[in-house]
Amino acid sequence: MAGETTENVIARFSEAVNAHDLAEVGRLLTDDTLFENTFPPPDGSRYEGRDAVLGFWDDFFTSSPGAHFVAEESIYCGERAVVRWIYTWHGADSGHVRGVDVFRVRDGRVAEKLSYVKG
Repeated sequence: MAGETTENVIARFSEAVNAHDLAEVGRLLTDDTLFENTFPPPDGSRYEGRDAVLGFWDDFFTSSPGAHFVAEESIYCGERAVVRWIYTWHGADSGHVRGVDVFRVRDGRVAEKLSYVKG
């Protein structure tokens, strides 16, 4: 995966998340990846390492089968990306929230994903 552009890596990661494809998400993470979730407020939970981050995504995909993210705007600068998004979910409590992810890509994989939401 080395040599891939940051934009391509983030596009592949977003597609894998929306497809709830845990195996592909795992292939796109560095061993030492870091993820800061938006919940619980005010700072969210922090997950360090591929196994911990994959544990989060596995739980998320199971508990939110209708979850979907749509990028509203993306900005790329070297190994960094900022993606402004809308997250929607369906079910008895359908809704949406808007937020931003700040990514760092290293060697063609996601090394860091810091998430923030409005509200």
